[in-house]
Amino acid sequence: MDGRKDHRHAEDVSKNIFFAGLIVAASGLLSPPLALVAGLLYGLTFAHPYHLDAKRLSKLLLQVSVVGLGFGMDLAQVLRVGRSGFVYTALSITFAMGLGWALGKALAVKKRVSFLISAGTAICGGSAIAAVAPIADATEEEIAVSLGTVFVLNSVALIAFPIIGNLLHLTQTQFGLWAALAIHDTSSVVGAAAKYGAVALAVGTTVKLARALWIVPMSLGTASLTKSNARIQWPWFIVLFCLAAVANTYLPMFHVAYGEMKHLGIIGLTVTLFLIGTGLSKETLREVGVRPLVQGIVLWIVVATGSLALIRAGWIHL
Repeated sequence: MDGRKDHRHAEDVSKNIFFAGLIVAASGLLSPPLALVAGLLYGLTFAHPYHLDAKRLSKLLLQVSVVGLGFGMDLAQVLRVGRSGFVYTALSITFAMGLGWALGKALAVKKRVSFLISAGTAICGGSAIAAVAPIADATEEEIAVSLGTVFVLNSVALIAFPIIGNLLHLTQTQFGLWAALAIHDTSSVVGAAAKYGAVALAVGTTVKLARALWIVPMSLGTASLTKSNARIQWPWFIVLFCLAAVANTYLPMFHVAYGEMKHLGIIGLTVTLFLIGTGLSKETLREVGVRPLVQGIVLWIVVATGSLALIRAGWIHL
């Protein structure tokens, strides 16, 4: 009887702390990186009572938040940055997929896990993995390992990138471009860029969304190679982001409302990062294993340092 009471008490404490963290994240008192740290501390300390619900909500909330951020963007800048970033994105995706395949083979990582980690690194983290996993006929375990690997590195990047950017005195444009090319998930790109500055946020978000569009050709290519009939997931929220930028550019009479939408987008992103952080548990870390994590770390370091070097040398620029 006492054991059941203790269990219920622990569960109640976990729920109360989770909702308290959610409220604080939504209040605007925490920056996106701090919200992620708070979520990580929760996930590594408590048993998550709403793990699956939080996962589904974070995915939807991220997309809605990105659309909200679009109301703070100028369409001409979106098109200019997106056009320039498209070429760099294509080259970086090709390089990351090739290197990921080679590393996976060298480390004897399971083929599907290696492919998912490479796709997540090359395109947009968890979204890319979720899109191509059913097409590649990946098992739940393979998906969990791949998502866990990418998620751990995402968390590190969100905190470390702004620090590195400041130490190297990167301009906001340089940082936004670097974050978009080297950080896995859209949420972490936006979070890191928002901490660095408004221009970094505009550049990082736009280039990252151009990168996310590659989910479609990647999915089609995977379906063709595997002869899969699985449904392709289209990133419709990117279209809505562009429409929000159109409204902000050509319908200035509603600028007050646009400002509120952008603010809600930033709040939504902060809550998203808290929810994502709560999903990292000790069990997730154990599931990942050493070899996939080594593949993900080496691939990410090469992509991050290589793109940073090319940006600082002026080879990659907007």
